[in-house]
Amino acid sequence: MQGPENIYRKNFTLITAFLVLITVSLVVAVIISYKLTAKYVENEFASKKIEVWEQTTKPYNDFFQLQIPQITSYQGFLDSASAASYSATVFKTYPFVRRVLFYDIKIGNNVKDLKLNNNSNIGIKAIYRYKSKRGRVSGLKDIPSVYEDDFKEMAARLNNFVAVADTARLPTQDEIFKTFYDVKPDKITYLNIPRREDIKNYRALFKNKKSTAFYYQNMMTFLLDVHQLKVNNSHPELYEQVTIQPIVYDPLEVEGGRIFTEVALPGAFSNFKLYFSSASSHLKKEIDKRFLPIGGIVLLIYFFLVLISWLIYRNLNVNLKVFKLQYDFINNFTHEFKTPVSVIKIAGSNLKGDAELSERQRRHYGKILDEEADKLNDLMNKLLSFTQLENRSISVKRQEIDLENFVKGYIDTFKIKYGDFKMSYTLDNVRNFYSDPVLLGSVFQNLMENAYKYSHPGKKELAISIRQEKHKLVFAFADKGIGMAKAEQGDVFKKFYRIENQYNQNGSVGLGLAFCKELVNVMGGDIIVHSRVNEGSTFVVTLPLENVK
Repeated sequence: MQGPENIYRKNFTLITAFLVLITVSLVVAVIISYKLTAKYVENEFASKKIEVWEQTTKPYNDFFQLQIPQITSYQGFLDSASAASYSATVFKTYPFVRRVLFYDIKIGNNVKDLKLNNNSNIGIKAIYRYKSKRGRVSGLKDIPSVYEDDFKEMAARLNNFVAVADTARLPTQDEIFKTFYDVKPDKITYLNIPRREDIKNYRALFKNKKSTAFYYQNMMTFLLDVHQLKVNNSHPELYEQVTIQPIVYDPLEVEGGRIFTEVALPGAFSNFKLYFSSASSHLKKEIDKRFLPIGGIVLLIYFFLVLISWLIYRNLNVNLKVFKLQYDFINNFTHEFKTPVSVIKIAGSNLKGDAELSERQRRHYGKILDEEADKLNDLMNKLLSFTQLENRSISVKRQEIDLENFVKGYIDTFKIKYGDFKMSYTLDNVRNFYSDPVLLGSVFQNLMENAYKYSHPGKKELAISIRQEKHKLVFAFADKGIGMAKAEQGDVFKKFYRIENQYNQNGSVGLGLAFCKELVNVMGGDIIVHSRVNEGSTFVVTLPLENVK
């Protein structure tokens, strides 16, 4: 027994070591997971600003790429009224456009009569200034000389483009941007893109100085206010504040515990930037929020491993108990066999000895052989019956039992067997009962045998009562024996289980009560025990009352 116990102890030690290992692993995993989550959030703080930048600058990009090129669709025939209508759409859709300037341009050989001209080919017929006031567009004819620089630059680009343009193909996007767009801080100027036929006409006009023909062109300048650009913070979980600041903005003193990053705005807003800032506590909340499911998964895995360890421990513990029970059973069963075998061997040796035996001695030895053989037969029958009960190979043969004669018969038998055994019985309005007398008798015999065996000398008493409770018949066997602790009462009906006390040192295999339990189960009933140490035990057998008279 010592060897296996040591093996089990080693297994328990391994399980304990395993639990310590997974606990340490849990702590390490939690720390690493938290640090990785924190690093991931920090990386997102640096990278997700592009998404905020894209959402914020989308109106500006739509305006630059979609709205402004619509001017070309008028092919130079915009007037003050249509320009006002176009400006109204711009003000309504793009609040960051503060004012719009419309240049009505005339192209010809003789534009000296115009107030502003460039090389006598391109001149300004009129300039109109539009702005939005309380949802309505107001227009004002402006003074051309105020915007002389913008016009001269765009006129020079158009002259150069007409001189060198390849009219056999469409202009490239790079040529269009360099010639017809002028993007400056807070201002975008756009010149109507002429068709290839128009370029040919302009070129012919410029060569024929005597031609009196003329053409119209349109140019618009959009004055922008970056502070009217709406900041779209699509990641408030990362960025506590997103503001528009000048590109040179760099506070000397940053509020303690704050993290910041920045990205420049495009085009006409290139002298400004998006400035992102968050308190460390704000990012910590996001880190904790993202770590929560990860930590939950880690804990779930940990508890799963703990559960496996507990199941292994329980299995080992059960195996150890079973091994001990089987070990005790083998020892006790060997002793049960050894005692009658030894007695039979001694009696047999005396019978075959050389000395002559008297008739009285032969009968004595014959009685010994007969009694010990009965003990062996009884033990074998008990084992065989128990095996049959477990395999459900025994059928219940019901017949009418006279309960008073049945109980009295067993009491009389035990009084002959144990002269100091005091027994009594009571029947509460129950006379006959249909059941298997052999199985019921085995229950009586085992419980009565235990009552005698586990009682102190001078207190070997047993009271048997039979009563009816609703649809059940209740047999109670109350003794005044040694009793048993409450912790052991749930195990006494288990196979091979023995209570460690002076009455169990020899001769108990641990099958008696387990045998009773199986017998009662086969008969469709139940058995329980109520016991107190040194006060006695009461075994209560309950059987179906379907055939009681």
